[in-house]
This record gives sequence, structure tokens and C-alpha cells, in this order.
Amino acid sequence: MGLLSKRIDARIAAYQRELIETHYREVDNMYRQIRGWRHDYRNHIQTMKAYAAAEDWDAIRRYLELLDKDLTTVDTVIKTGNPMADAILNSKISLAKAKGISVVADAQIPVRLSSSEIDLCCILGNLFDNAIEAAAGLPEDKRVIRVYMDMKNTQLYISFTNFTAGKKLKKEGKLFHSTKGEGHGFGLVRIDAIVERLGGYLSRNSEDGAFTTEILLPQV
Repeated sequence: MGLLSKRIDARIAAYQRELIETHYREVDNMYRQIRGWRHDYRNHIQTMKAYAAAEDWDAIRRYLELLDKDLTTVDTVIKTGNPMADAILNSKISLAKAKGISVVADAQIPVRLSSSEIDLCCILGNLFDNAIEAAAGLPEDKRVIRVYMDMKNTQLYISFTNFTAGKKLKKEGKLFHSTKGEGHGFGLVRIDAIVERLGGYLSRNSEDGAFTTEILLPQV
């Protein structure tokens, strides 16, 4: 049992290092992009003023279209108010999109969390990995992941929903049956262990061709 415990601890430590090194880099890149656009704002204004002085309205329209496209790129990232959550969510959303999976996300963390950000990101990372794995095997029109996060009184509410292959998943104990193997089960166990340690609530439901995980984490 001691050797198994050490192996699990090593995997947890490796996962945490990945979160810190990889996902913080993602959010830092996002913020640099936003800062860069703001820095260029004055130059954009000067350029359009020059076009206006020359009454080159076509040039102004083209320039505005380019700026709109650039700003849309910046606005597509998730900005929850929590840098660590931003990092993991935006990294996983990019991964999902690369696999042809649409992500509909509404995520807000308007307060300073009392629980560990590492714990939160382990939960979000594993939830996203599971949802991406499930969605990747579906037809393109079914590849959708819905994410919702916000405060409910003094608790952080997290909801992940994605389509399944049309069959209601079989529940074995507290977990639903997975065909993904040991790594997948480890992720689910990690989520359960963190939620239990934080005194939170977790619910999994497989109905009507969709699989939903809901979590409440106390923040007092």
C-alpha cells in the first residue's frame, strides 16, 4: 500500500507541476495579448484620424474590420477573475477546439477563493479531460461541452455537461463506468477526494444522452 501511495503522490505532484508551468504560461500569454492591444490603441486612433483627414472612408472601414477581428480574438478567451482558473480553462478550451469540439462557457469567480487554487485546477483539468475524451468520439454536431461556474451564496458552483454516445452510462458504486482505463479512473477518484476533503458536494448524472457533473465547494 505504501508503494501505491507513493506512486499516486508522484502523479499528483507531476500534475500540479504541469498546471503551474503550462497553464500559467497560457494565461500569461492571454494577458500579454490584451496588454498589447491596449498599448496599440493610441496608434490605431492616429491611423484612423489620418484616414479620416484624407476622407479615405474605404480604408477606415477596412481598418475597423481588422480591429474588430483582432478584438474578437482577444474576447474569445475566458476571464473568470481568477488567473489560475483562467489558465486551465483557456488551455483546455484551446485543446478542445483543436479536436473539433465546441465549448460553451460561462464562468465567473467574483471572490477570492479560500480553497486551494491547485485543488480547483485539478478538478477543472480532470473534468475537462473527461469531457474532451467523451466528445472526441462523437459526430461533429454532438461535440459540445458546456461549462458553468459562479458563486451560489458562499459556495463555488461548477457544472460540466457533454453529450454521450446515446446510452445511459452504467454507475458502479459512486462512479460511472469508464472504458478509458486506469488513468481516467484516477482522474475521477482525484476529483472525489478533493471535493470530500474540502467538505463540498458532488453529483454525477447521465440522462437523455448527456453526462453532467455538478460540484459545490464551500468558500468560508
